Amino acid sequence: MQNLPDVSAARLPETYERAKTALSECSKVDECQEWADKAEALASYAKQSKDESLRKMADRIQARAVRRAGELYRQFSQGKGGDRKSDEYQSAGDHTSIESARKMAGQSRHQAYQAIRVANVPEDDFEKQTESDTPPTVTKLAEQGKKTLVDLDGIDPSLYAKATKVKGAVKRMAEMCESNDPRKIAKGFKPHEIEGIKKNVSAIDAWLDLFVTNLE
Repeated sequence: MQNLPDVSAARLPETYERAKTALSECSKVDECQEWADKAEALASYAKQSKDESLRKMADRIQARAVRRAGELYRQFSQGKGGDRKSDEYQSAGDHTSIESARKMAGQSRHQAYQAIRVANVPEDDFEKQTESDTPPTVTKLAEQGKKTLVDLDGIDPSLYAKATKVKGAVKRMAEMCESNDPRKIAKGFKPHEIEGIKKNVSAIDAWLDLFVTNLE
């Protein structure tokens, strides 16, 4: 991997173009992370030295490095039907899963999620913002990609909260069933309530069939 320049002798336009080319050719997350770390350090130096041109270049390189990592992660979440044995899942570097790619790159789950979010920003929007006179931070770019965020396993993270609620509801239902004789409970309803109860039970029964079938 090419190194970022000695800041005392940096020729910014040429350096930035070389960095863009090198990042587009990165095939492993750890390479992208190395670029991002060095760019972040360079941006910090630029802020201290009040060199705005250098800071903007560093911010752009960091954004591109994080986005490239996210693109590599997304290769694992585009397998048809979530088939982890598909070519797409096997194509990013030498890794066989997003989690192993993340761990081998030394990234936290937050860093991996952030990279995926940045990669979710439409390319035209990303280019326009990154190449503007006020390039956004990686954090701001990641905020824009939240709406289409997928989990590291290709799952909408909002499903985890719903699953937690369902888990609790199923447990309470099981406890209720264990402590109540259905034959006795059935006799406790008034005639006008029976039809509604039957419809609800039918809906629950159909839902549970699909639920159990898809647990595996």
